[in-house]
Amino acid sequence: MIRPVTVSIDVSHAVEEVFDFLDVMANHESFNDHLMRDWELSGPARGVGSKARVRTSALGMSDTVDIEVIDSDAPTRIVEVNIAAKARRTGQGTYTLTPLPGGGTHITFEYRWIIAPALDRLTKPMARAYIKRNNTTAMHRLAEQLDRADT
Repeated sequence: MIRPVTVSIDVSHAVEEVFDFLDVMANHESFNDHLMRDWELSGPARGVGSKARVRTSALGMSDTVDIEVIDSDAPTRIVEVNIAAKARRTGQGTYTLTPLPGGGTHITFEYRWIIAPALDRLTKPMARAYIKRNNTTAMHRLAEQLDRADT
């Protein structure tokens, strides 16, 4: 199998504030639209059961991905499952929020392959690097969005 990819960032915002932002599925578009486009939301606006259908274009292949929040433990953890139709990939993304000693939040996002298509398994280092690069970009953009929400 493919080892999970983990990225993290520290922000000056309180854990509860970060959780409240991440808990709203519509907010994810603002820090993920470098990879995911044409967001269609369904289900509740926040929490378990909130969903998005997005279009991705990665490595020359476009796909439709369904994302759903399947677990949440306020204010420290949100778990999403995503299913890519064409790629036949199922993944799990977990946000873990930890308070920093001097204030602020350490945000960790882990992407784990649940079902990895043959292409991902054959190109493990490239697949992991691609996910890590895009998730690192998303974390930096998330920090920017949190700062914008403050103003």
